[in-house]
Amino acid sequence: MFTTVIDTHDDHCVSQLRDALSKIILPIAKDNRPIVFLCVGTDRSTGDCLGPLVGSKLQFLIRDKVYLYGNLENPVHAKNLQEFIDKIHNAFINPFIIAVDASLGNIQNVGKIFIEDKPLNPGSAMNKDLPAVGHISITGIVNISGALEFMVLQNTRLCTVMQLADIISKGIYHCVIKTLGGKRSRSQKLMDKLEQIT
Repeated sequence: MFTTVIDTHDDHCVSQLRDALSKIILPIAKDNRPIVFLCVGTDRSTGDCLGPLVGSKLQFLIRDKVYLYGNLENPVHAKNLQEFIDKIHNAFINPFIIAVDASLGNIQNVGKIFIEDKPLNPGSAMNKDLPAVGHISITGIVNISGALEFMVLQNTRLCTVMQLADIISKGIYHCVIKTLGGKRSRSQKLMDKLEQIT
């Protein structure tokens, strides 16, 4: 097992995230497995909106073999997480799932990003019994853990969450471009045109 820690205050944090993720995704892409980004969280809590923010920033990244679930308009949260997990496994054969979520941690880790080769345990800070998800997880530490986690998430600075969302989304974007190329599928381009018309 491995853990990569990226400090968002580092000038090279985007490229660090890109390179760390590329090492993981490249062999998966060579095996022709679908890659699914599952961005978990809710827009109803400042501290828990990291996943949906990342999803919204990446919604135009979708291309052949790269898929994304969870954004500000259609968040993946505690009440519908199992539904989305079932949907992904019904839609794809042997998908490689990368779960993105906010997390609480030590004060020295606030503003840092953790990439780990283990499933995400959503809602653990709130003592929620939710299914683990993902082959690897990307978590952004938005605030300190301790007592009254619900209040901590509700009173998390949006600036911290936005900064984490920017770095994570840029790192993922450049990783996909680096490992899979910049061309979008013909069907996806057609869908984009149809959405612009309607």
